[in-house]
Amino acid sequence: MSAGNTFSFDLSWGTRYAPDGTRFRLWAPSAQSVELGIAHTDRHQPDGFEALRRTEDGWWEIVTPDVKPGYSYGYRIDGGRIVADPASRAQSGDVHWLSRVVDPNEYKWRSADWKGRPWHECIFYELHVGTFTPEGTFDAVIGKLDYLKEAGITAIELLPIAQFGGQRGWGYDGVLLYCPHDVYGGPEGLKRLVDAAHERGLMVFLDVVYNHFGPDGNYIPAYIPEFFHQEIMTPWGAAIAYDEKPVRDFMIENALYWLTEYRIDGLRLDAIDSIKDTTDVPLVKELSARVREVLGDRHVHITTEDDRNITWHIEREADGSIGHVSGEWNDDFHHTAHAMATHEQEAYYRDYDPKSAEQMATALATGFVFQGDDSQHRGKKVGTSSAHLPPTAFVNFIQNHDQVGNRAFGDRLRSLASARIYDCLQAILLLSPQIPLMFQGDEFGDCNSFCFFTDFDGELASAVSKGRKKEFRKFAAFEDEEAAEVFPDPNHERTFEISRLDWNQLVHPVQRRRLQVTTKLLQIRRDILMPLLDGAQGDCGSALVDERSFVVSWELQPGQFYHLFANLSDETWEIEDGLLTDAVDAADIVYSNHKSAPDRLREGSLPAMTTIFALSDAPLFVEPADDE
Repeated sequence: MSAGNTFSFDLSWGTRYAPDGTRFRLWAPSAQSVELGIAHTDRHQPDGFEALRRTEDGWWEIVTPDVKPGYSYGYRIDGGRIVADPASRAQSGDVHWLSRVVDPNEYKWRSADWKGRPWHECIFYELHVGTFTPEGTFDAVIGKLDYLKEAGITAIELLPIAQFGGQRGWGYDGVLLYCPHDVYGGPEGLKRLVDAAHERGLMVFLDVVYNHFGPDGNYIPAYIPEFFHQEIMTPWGAAIAYDEKPVRDFMIENALYWLTEYRIDGLRLDAIDSIKDTTDVPLVKELSARVREVLGDRHVHITTEDDRNITWHIEREADGSIGHVSGEWNDDFHHTAHAMATHEQEAYYRDYDPKSAEQMATALATGFVFQGDDSQHRGKKVGTSSAHLPPTAFVNFIQNHDQVGNRAFGDRLRSLASARIYDCLQAILLLSPQIPLMFQGDEFGDCNSFCFFTDFDGELASAVSKGRKKEFRKFAAFEDEEAAEVFPDPNHERTFEISRLDWNQLVHPVQRRRLQVTTKLLQIRRDILMPLLDGAQGDCGSALVDERSFVVSWELQPGQFYHLFANLSDETWEIEDGLLTDAVDAADIVYSNHKSAPDRLREGSLPAMTTIFALSDAPLFVEPADDE
């Protein structure tokens, strides 16, 4: 709900503050008693307890006039341990401390009239709040917003910020999913960041995790066993029981809460393939429908991560509008780009040919690489046809937090590949019609490590460290056993510190030049490509491939063709006579990373490590006839 320049969302779980009385509500159907503890000063121990009243369907509730914003509180179930509110809006400390009562309407928004930006204008910049700046806070991110806007970014995407165990971590082990991490600046800091971004015309997206809770501080199984299906397992433990309405509402309201109370512009749903939903209507479908129903007056977007290469959730309506999910993270594009740049073929890269451009051309022209094809890595057929979808149904990247941080030493693509192919791949990413995403530092070609890091103690810390080392034993980086001696321990503070973005790199000419190129590419995208993407339809892409060279053409608007010519080899591509049409001579060159390359193209060749984008009103190549 909104009132002028304030915004709040009425949750079925947790607190609802009002001057005449604050409501506390918890679903715990197997509990025999639930008590509310309130602390006026001490953030660890309540001053006293009041019994909640059991209502229908396992809900417990109390309304008390004696609570003000800033007070701390917790629940004592069946006389046992005092726990934080699972729907805590704020914490008085870490996940093991008491929750804090807040009044959502205390914050007065300066950008209350912000309605967002359409999906085709998204240019994502993924950042981790704790490592993006030396301070590691929401307020410190504000200081970089003008820089990001000037570079051409339109949307910052925050790795999960829901309260997790410890002071530092990636955020995917969140346990209090409604609570902005206290170390980053809590609710007030996040609202200031979103407000400042909107004042600059920037969108803010948030990564959310609905497939599991983290291991440190998640007390829910102890007092709400009904929240999980112990007989259904995910990679992180027991599956969340989405067939229970209060549980389902907990997650759907969480999405609406971030989008409403914090004015977030969109969510990225983590690993939806690991959401083990036993109901007839998938959680993602119901969640996205509710978002569009409640927030239909704003541009609000949902993206997903899913390694199954399915399409039902990103299908478009008959009029071309977005039905449920705006875009799917396309791992296939990343994997083929990485394999071509590094020649790695370990683990999931086994499915991607580093000596051929065919898979990259397929991803750019029609979406996924695997569209019902056999996967050697998985030992089964993967995916479904995606050519009928518009290019904007996919979010492409040449690296992200996962693809960097889940390497043994957190090494980035720029440190693994030549500057020449990195230059080509970045241009392909930023000027192709798919929605592009960069990871923090990509804009200036950061070569420093970004590692996986946590802040656990005791047996949990030991298990995480041992598990990471075991996970990487099968990789070439550990062929020499001495490599384990310098393996970055996730729990060591040094691993976190070396993962901080080093802004001092921008004094170096190489990094300044990369930023200059990035800015130029994004200006071209804004001025030339974005208008063509508005209303772009499916079945618009086609490709011509010759080993590590290719042409992709998209008819983004009727009679308006957008083309990519790429040679990712070290040899000149002599294009076969008759494949290029006479329209090449009149094509409008949008971008070329080599000044002389367009003239060479018109003469029938493409120099090594070259990327050219062009516009025309007719096709520029003739698709070869089938052999049959």
